[in-house]
Amino acid sequence: MARVMAVDDDHVIRGLLEVNLEMEGYDVITAVDGQDALTKVRENPPDLILLDVMMPNVNGWQVAEALKGDEATRDIPIVFLSARAMEADVRKGTDLGVESYVTKPFDPIDLMELVARLLAERGL
Repeated sequence: MARVMAVDDDHVIRGLLEVNLEMEGYDVITAVDGQDALTKVRENPPDLILLDVMMPNVNGWQVAEALKGDEATRDIPIVFLSARAMEADVRKGTDLGVESYVTKPFDPIDLMELVARLLAERGL
């Protein structure tokens, strides 16, 4: 069973992600902010990360940069979830090496299809 991490400081969105991922049969890990995500990834690396960009303290940009810069975690696919839909933000995500950038509000069905496709590309 593939393990997916959902990182969002908004408990409603985090809960929505968790429910939808579990309904698709994934083992779900949640994190309430960037620091929580970094700690949990290092303890128990997921197969894919859904990562909010705008969070207090350690934001999604910083999390992605740390994970993509670490040999142990750089190959974990990251999907940014953000209300920031400017082209510069999408480009910044691409430059960091994230696999996809999904803007909020998002369609849960489309997001689950993206998760399935990215995991299938990794043979999971």
